[in-house]
Amino acid sequence: MKNTYNLRSIAAKAISQVLDQGQSLSAVLPGLQKSIADKDKSLLQELCFGTLRVLPELEWCLQQLMAKPLTGKQRTLHYLLMVGLYQMLHTRIPAHAILAETVEGAVALKRPQLKGLINGVLRQFQRQQVDLLQRMQNNDSRYLHPSWLLKRIKNAYPEQWQHIVDANNQRPPMWLRVNRQHHTRDAYLALLAEAEIEAFPHPQYADALRLATPCGVTALPGFDQGWVTVQDASAQGSVSLLDPQNGETILDLCCAPGGKTTHILEAAPKAHVLAVDVDEQRLLRVHENLRRLGLHAEVKQGDGREPQVWAHEKMFDKILLDAPCSATGVIRRHPDIKWLRRDSDIEELAHLQAEILEAIWPSLKPQGVLVYATCSILPEENSQQISAFLKLHPDATLVETGDVAKPGQQNLPDAESGDGFYYAKLIKG
Repeated sequence: MKNTYNLRSIAAKAISQVLDQGQSLSAVLPGLQKSIADKDKSLLQELCFGTLRVLPELEWCLQQLMAKPLTGKQRTLHYLLMVGLYQMLHTRIPAHAILAETVEGAVALKRPQLKGLINGVLRQFQRQQVDLLQRMQNNDSRYLHPSWLLKRIKNAYPEQWQHIVDANNQRPPMWLRVNRQHHTRDAYLALLAEAEIEAFPHPQYADALRLATPCGVTALPGFDQGWVTVQDASAQGSVSLLDPQNGETILDLCCAPGGKTTHILEAAPKAHVLAVDVDEQRLLRVHENLRRLGLHAEVKQGDGREPQVWAHEKMFDKILLDAPCSATGVIRRHPDIKWLRRDSDIEELAHLQAEILEAIWPSLKPQGVLVYATCSILPEENSQQISAFLKLHPDATLVETGDVAKPGQQNLPDAESGDGFYYAKLIKG
């Protein structure tokens, strides 16, 4: 039975919502996937994520193929063309199927008069593809990053920037966190082997396994019973540093969607955990994750800059501050970050991080531990942030993560390792 919808037009609408309305793809996709068959959901995801991953490449090609871009009410057709080019360049879908479905997308978008244009541009690309891609190698479009971000990465990592950019442009690996309340990592590795799922342990993080090939969670042994969680290896490192213990009072600040909250409780099920986030909607995910894993935490909505409102006089043995950040370390998972972020955001985020850090420090008990973490690779949000804090707070001592001259541990994204992530561990004197 033929579908009553056109997948390429739905992808074009999703990309329009990201690029023209500033919405995140993670927020847009679930709603759009409700209207399509299960068998098409992964292809829609591939078309959207893939197109946004290589956006400058597609934009450059269209500039060579068209006298002027489609704008205004026809802008979604511009994104439809991008989806068509993406399929030709980066998927194994037969060319005739790409042409037919993408051209029909114009009808689904109520622009049937543009079918000829869509067909003509895609056929022209077929003829010129080799030449176009060779020519593109002479400009910065080939790095697939906005110029402001490319400049910041080059400045921060003059010797490693190309490796970082390459890693950002790859599909992300799938990492699991084994719930130690149910199995050791080795025991779960054996369960995966029985299910014919190949996986590799992380050399540093005790609960982390990388799958050789990503798979659906329903294929994972015991997923519904809470035996395992999908979580990047680098994100798991912050809880290893925090080293939560039973009986401790622990604050997970900026906690949504709850991956680290549940990891704390898997490591120390009798800890008293308060999980706080400013976004009430995202706290629903924290409750969902706690339920699936059968864990309990006190969950509150609150602004990290105003702990007196939600913590009152409570003092904490340990604090995990997973600070709001540019998310420049997780671009391979969320390629829309490249197009949603602006250069001016970095200074604003660094200011917000400093405010939260300053506000929460008095709530840490003497000899207590605070782990500051971000999924950013930019020094302004990371080592420079902690450096400034240490100068202002002689009662803060950096431990286990670098030295005062260059404080913290910076993980960079890598094809076979975790995402870009930063941690600094501080003890209060």
